[in-house]
Amino acid sequence: MKTLSLEGKMTLVVAGSAIVGALVFAGVSIWPFPQVLAWIREVPEKAGRAPAIHVVESFDGRTALVICLLVLLPLSAWVAHALVEPLRRLMRALESAVASYRDGDFSMSIGTSRGDELGDLIRMHNTLGQTLRDQRQHLAQRELLLDTVVQNTPVALILTDAAGKVTYANIAARHLFNEGRALAGLDFGTVLESMPESLREAAKGGEDALFSVEMEGSEETFHLSQRGFRLQGRPHRLQLYRRMTRELSRQEVHTWKRVIRVISHELNNSLAPISSLSHSGAELARRGDLARLPGVFASIGDRAKHLHSFIAGYASFAKLPTPQAREVPWGPFLDGLALHASFRLVAAAPDQPGWFDPTQVEQVLINLIKNAHEAGGDANEVTLAVHHVGREMLVEVADRGPGMSETVLAQALLPFYSTKRSGTGLGLALAREISEAHGGRIALANRDGGGLRVTLVLPTQSP
Repeated sequence: MKTLSLEGKMTLVVAGSAIVGALVFAGVSIWPFPQVLAWIREVPEKAGRAPAIHVVESFDGRTALVICLLVLLPLSAWVAHALVEPLRRLMRALESAVASYRDGDFSMSIGTSRGDELGDLIRMHNTLGQTLRDQRQHLAQRELLLDTVVQNTPVALILTDAAGKVTYANIAARHLFNEGRALAGLDFGTVLESMPESLREAAKGGEDALFSVEMEGSEETFHLSQRGFRLQGRPHRLQLYRRMTRELSRQEVHTWKRVIRVISHELNNSLAPISSLSHSGAELARRGDLARLPGVFASIGDRAKHLHSFIAGYASFAKLPTPQAREVPWGPFLDGLALHASFRLVAAAPDQPGWFDPTQVEQVLINLIKNAHEAGGDANEVTLAVHHVGREMLVEVADRGPGMSETVLAQALLPFYSTKRSGTGLGLALAREISEAHGGRIALANRDGGGLRVTLVLPTQSP
């Protein structure tokens, strides 16, 4: 039930104090104190004897005021104490609660039966405490769940501080680095000294890496992912070691199956006509119809030539040499590229030279421009641009064809994937292989207004 507000109570107290002060002043100066004093003086006189004490005959205003102060000051002190003491107790309780919150203890609540603003404040404080308790409980449950997941994940997780000390390690990390024993507090550099060289080099490299180590009589392949970040204002580094041997084996088997299917399909497409044409040629020779034999042999030669080209493409992909990167001025390079492929240069070549193997990059760009022309758009809209951005060179080949669906975009860079009827699926895969061998990457994206943009990203210096 809502009672009188704090402001109303203070108003009543002040008004009551004023009334009491006025009554005391009136009682001292008007009635009844003057009458009582007069009666005290008259009683001895009527009895014919002098008063036992000296009685003041009257009070002037100053004397009355002094008497009022002597009466009201103790009364005011008592009233002030009665008013302030509950507030003081409440402030002490709130101070203790805030101190408990600061120390992480949210269990304190304050009991009250007040119906004014202070009561509302106390109830809001208790509600805040309950909310904080619920949030802490939920947070503790989430932390327990997260710790359970992290501890039982097969990925080895190591968290180190700025000094290289291990601050957190899950079960997989303890088994990988310390035979199941705890790692917290150990110097991770010292722990790495007993590990294989390939693992040490990958960990000290500071970047993501794929490496293999000899473990338990077999070779294990790991992927290392590491990131630096600040935790509670201090620099930390997180390293994740994931076993990739089984996954790579599955991917390898899957890739070989795809290779066998593609090669088998292409061989059948070429060998079946060759077999049929050979049988036809033999039959024509038996009949003595020699005039049609040159055409049969020409068809056999075309199919054999196509098969040879197909096998050569796979061989070139499998035997891609290590790039011999060097400084290459863009102007002469683009002029030479224009002799082998038709494109429109939409931006001036940068003054900053590139750093790449010109033969391999030229091969990539010829394939990309060829694909752009085969996309079905306007041939004049096949464009090329080179941009210098930071420490990278972006070479963009664009067209105005139909572009690619999301499914095709996700798989276009995979080896042996092709949407063309006679495609080998090696063009974009070869471009990806060459770009990554240079320390770069390749990206595909649909353009606004239709078409596809292929971006070849190359570093400006030797990787």
